[in-house]
Amino acid sequence: MRPTEASAALAQAAIAEEFAYFADWSERYQYLIDLGRKLPPLPEEWKTEANRLLGCQSMVWIVAEGDAEAIEFHAISDSTIVSGLIFLALRVYSGRSAAEILATPPDYVGAIGLAKHLSATRSNGMASLLDFIQATARRLAPPQE
Repeated sequence: MRPTEASAALAQAAIAEEFAYFADWSERYQYLIDLGRKLPPLPEEWKTEANRLLGCQSMVWIVAEGDAEAIEFHAISDSTIVSGLIFLALRVYSGRSAAEILATPPDYVGAIGLAKHLSATRSNGMASLLDFIQATARRLAPPQE
C-alpha cells in the first residue's frame, strides 16, 4: 500500500480526525470493516506459512518489500475487522523510510480508543502487526555509528 498522506504523523492525524466523526463504537467497527474491504488483494502465492503473522487469532499474511528509503507492506486477513486494523497500520507506515517508521510510535491506536475497544486477542494481533513493521524497519535501517 502506498502512502496517501505526506508523513506518518499526518496519516495518524487524519485517522484520528476520521474516527472522531463517529458517535459510538458500533459505527467505528463498521468503518473498520469498510476499510478492511479496501485493502488490495494479496497474491495467493504470498499466502504461505512463511508470510503468516504469528500472534493473531485470525489468519494474517504480511510481506515487506523495499529498502531503508521506502518499505512497502502488503497484508491481508481472513477477518474484515482485522483487515481494517491492517489498513490503518499500513496507511501510517507503508511506503515510509525505515527512519520515519522507527521515529513514529503508533499514537493513533490510543487516539482513536482502539486499545480500550479491542478484544485481548485482537489487541495481541495488532501488537504483533506493529512489532513486525518495527522489526522490519530496524532490520533495514542503516547501522548507527
